[in-house]
Amino acid sequence: MDDAPDPKDRSPAIDPRTSTGPDRLIRTISEAGTIAIKLVVASELVAEALSRRTHAPTAGDALGRAMMGALLIAVGSAPDDADEPNVESVQLQFRGDGPLGSLTAIANSRAEVRGTLQHPEVGLVLSDGTPDIARAVGLGPLNVVRHRPRWRSPYTGTVPLVSGEIAGDLTLYLTESEQTPSAMGLGVAFGRGMRDVAAAGFLIQALPGATDEELETVEENVRNLPGLGQLLRQTFDPFELIDRLMADLGTRAPHTMSPRFHCPCTKERALRTLGLLEREELEEMIDRHETQEVICDFCGRDYQIPANDMSRLLEAEAEVG
Repeated sequence: MDDAPDPKDRSPAIDPRTSTGPDRLIRTISEAGTIAIKLVVASELVAEALSRRTHAPTAGDALGRAMMGALLIAVGSAPDDADEPNVESVQLQFRGDGPLGSLTAIANSRAEVRGTLQHPEVGLVLSDGTPDIARAVGLGPLNVVRHRPRWRSPYTGTVPLVSGEIAGDLTLYLTESEQTPSAMGLGVAFGRGMRDVAAAGFLIQALPGATDEELETVEENVRNLPGLGQLLRQTFDPFELIDRLMADLGTRAPHTMSPRFHCPCTKERALRTLGLLEREELEEMIDRHETQEVICDFCGRDYQIPANDMSRLLEAEAEVG
């Protein structure tokens, strides 16, 4: 039997009969080849990410938006290279002064994403009960770290958080730091008790040769679009949304991928994090034959590191030294 609804739960309701369908990331361009659009449906992966830790609706909304934003930037932004074993990665670091604390999302060009935030218990809401993302994130720097396989070192761009709403801040980064006129929208909606999750986002960008008239058309289409949070509480068709955003521009054949929540943590990585401790502290734990617990911030996986593994870590450091 389902739990009775909490009368104090003011999470925005979504119709349980409404489904966004399977997670997917759709890419296409205008008929003229001058406007690109990416749209992500990420209900399942956001739900999985939120299931790893307990999140208040506002914190969960912010995390979902950040992960989708990372996906939209990472996928399709560099030429595909089938012979390259590595992939491009994008890391978003929101360092606002709001109560959420730091918010991080990491995605790659294979449409794999993970994210975490410092204070998942934050539940600030507006007067109508909807999440107050702007106040929860606050103002401060947004750092975007890009790395491509053939680059010698990562590229980091930094812009100020101007809204805390995530989509607007990422739009500012793309327009100012990467010199690409862009428009992004991100939305997350929850059912009662956060049992149902709907999440989607889009990114529209000007390509070389885009005319002022085409850019004005895109701006008008975006202005006429209701908030994604509102659309997600109705019957949602991603291809219909693309048609609305690209009205009067047309689209070519779409390319679709399946995004997923993915955390690459391993016991070896957990062990390496212990290497950040002072050597004396590690030696004391080894002498006491302690087992150290390391919990992944992204997926919540619990690793138990025995003293003999920590000894192996110190031996390896000594050989390198």
